[in-house]
Amino acid sequence: MFPDIRSVRHLKDYQLELTFADGLKGIVDFAGWIVGKDGVFAPLEDMKFFSRVAVNPEIGTIVWPNGVDFDPEVLYSKVTGKPI
Repeated sequence: MFPDIRSVRHLKDYQLELTFADGLKGIVDFAGWIVGKDGVFAPLEDMKFFSRVAVNPEIGTIVWPNGVDFDPEVLYSKVTGKPI
């Protein structure tokens, strides 16, 4: 089981600094996941909207006002380089 996300900070462009419950901190670039995508991901392409990211402690991951979230296990794997 992977740890929940405890904090998030928008750095620049589509990069977020994530801090996990186990103390691990790392940067994830979301550009490849959202730029040019349709549907619920389209609003995230707007930098003002993207920077409105927050942590939802009930589900242990990051969310945006339109309900988009990312699996914390995927994000932990991305930061550590370890497969899920």
